[in-house]
Amino acid sequence: MIRRNRASTAPAGGDIGPYVYDDNGEAAGRPRRRGPSIKAVLLIILLLVLVIAAIGGILLWQRVSKFNDSVSTASAASSALWGPLGGDGRVNIALFGYGGPEHKSGNYLADSIQIMSIDPKTNTTTVIPIPRDFWIEGQNEIPDNGKINEAFAIGHARGGIDGGARLSARLLTQVTGLHIDHWIAIDFSGFEEMIDAVGGVEIRNPRRFRYTWNEWKWSHGVWDAMFQKGYLQLDGAQALDYARARYTNLAKESSDFARSVRQQRVLSALRAKLGAGGLSSIGPGLTLMDALDGKMRTDLSAFDLLLLSSHLNPDYRIELKEGRVLEATTSTDGQYILVVVGRADGSDYAPLKDYLRRHLAHLSRKAARPTPAPSSSP
Repeated sequence: MIRRNRASTAPAGGDIGPYVYDDNGEAAGRPRRRGPSIKAVLLIILLLVLVIAAIGGILLWQRVSKFNDSVSTASAASSALWGPLGGDGRVNIALFGYGGPEHKSGNYLADSIQIMSIDPKTNTTTVIPIPRDFWIEGQNEIPDNGKINEAFAIGHARGGIDGGARLSARLLTQVTGLHIDHWIAIDFSGFEEMIDAVGGVEIRNPRRFRYTWNEWKWSHGVWDAMFQKGYLQLDGAQALDYARARYTNLAKESSDFARSVRQQRVLSALRAKLGAGGLSSIGPGLTLMDALDGKMRTDLSAFDLLLLSSHLNPDYRIELKEGRVLEATTSTDGQYILVVVGRADGSDYAPLKDYLRRHLAHLSRKAARPTPAPSSSP
């Protein structure tokens, strides 16, 4: 018998067809409508994800571009580090910390000067703290001679923060022999807000010390606060105090060298807060951008700052310690200053250049040395 479908006659009860009939002419019910296939649903979901990602990417780029334009002299779409960080030569970046307009004394003197030297061949980073009492003679950047931290203030008077950073970077190149490729400058309030933006940092303090910001109190043994030994959770204000304290009850913690070590502890803890990179670091990175907007200047793009973030926890340090490469003396007006050991005259920086060249070469060889395989003996 031939099966046929009839849609011309509705069953009793007046329901409107079409109906499907069986071989006996009985209505079998309405035909079932088929929904979209699984493939179609997945395709729609994929398209939605792509649209959301595209919109999110545009919004993210707009936010990054706005931040870049507020802090950098470079274009947001540029990268000065992408090639060099994959090359053979060292990349040297100067980091400057300064007081700024809210700092009542010593406005725009560089309170912290460090060189971050990156060796792309071994993917290692060496930090070189430069004491702010390092005495400069015979250089046009400080025509009347003076401490190296004065260069930032001189440059600022001529061309703002960018001028201060450029002049200081040029001076560093001349007296250290290391070509300073780029620079970053951040003021105290920016440093504090940066730490608060990530919810504070945890550092390990190796020794307890008391401190004050008043020189008279320091000379009379009167202290304002104390940092305990051990692991400390620091907010922005505490981290800034920890990084800058110089009037302490311990000689080991009162020098520029000790301050640079504490500053590096804070930066390393900040790097840990940024995560391992990738998508997990986008949130903390955006938070930092908000905190640093208007508080930082650099000649690197926002993309370069992202590349540089993985180097905030250095592998090595070179300390310009007294008695080894620098020695303490006083200037003609009685200031405490540091000068180069073995110099032929006040403007001779050859011994310092040689010292840094030899030590950086040694660290490169050390980093390139293969790691010994673990012993298989029980």
